[in-house]
Amino acid sequence: MDITRIIRSRYTSKAYTPGRGLTDEQREQLLELLHLSPSSVNSQPWHFFVIESAEAKARILPAFNEANVAKVQNAAMVVVFTIRTEMSEDHLHALLAKEQQDGRFSSEEAKAGQDAGRRYFVKLNSGSLEQQRNWMARQAYLSLGFLLLGAASMGLGATPVEGFTPQAMDELLNLHEQGLQSVVVATIGHRSEEDFNARLPKSRLPRESVITRL
Repeated sequence: MDITRIIRSRYTSKAYTPGRGLTDEQREQLLELLHLSPSSVNSQPWHFFVIESAEAKARILPAFNEANVAKVQNAAMVVVFTIRTEMSEDHLHALLAKEQQDGRFSSEEAKAGQDAGRRYFVKLNSGSLEQQRNWMARQAYLSLGFLLLGAASMGLGATPVEGFTPQAMDELLNLHEQGLQSVVVATIGHRSEEDFNARLPKSRLPRESVITRL
């Protein structure tokens, strides 16, 4: 895989081919990208709502700005990225138990060290509930970037979407009752030949203005 070619050719999709879904293999790969996304201290403070049916899309459509309605309707998959409303003890215990089950600890000392290290960083980012939620949201954006690059490597179009009302999305998906809140959305699908953005050159500030090598 030529990663440079992929990142130079990818663009944010502004239009999708309607009525064209994903293959089982594509769907499985996208779900695995979400599942295996990295997060600080393996905190995994997220839950992903994956939407493909017209009925499910219609359910969340009222939360979106008008400019994003067609993207949601025509995309093969819509992913709503949500985070926990708080980093609970139950979640921390579940993380540690799964890591132990997966064989990540060579000793009880290693297990205790992982638990202590994770709790340290959680506390460091929990001066207030708002600070903790901002920290968890940053983890969700890591998974968003993972998904965008992965979709491009599969030849699929993708769009990061912030043009929606989180409070409305939370109500439509009953997120608060589940201890969750929405932070960002991604649409994924087959690029449309009518997408104007596909014909435009990529534009970024000069590399030397954004990268300093020491």
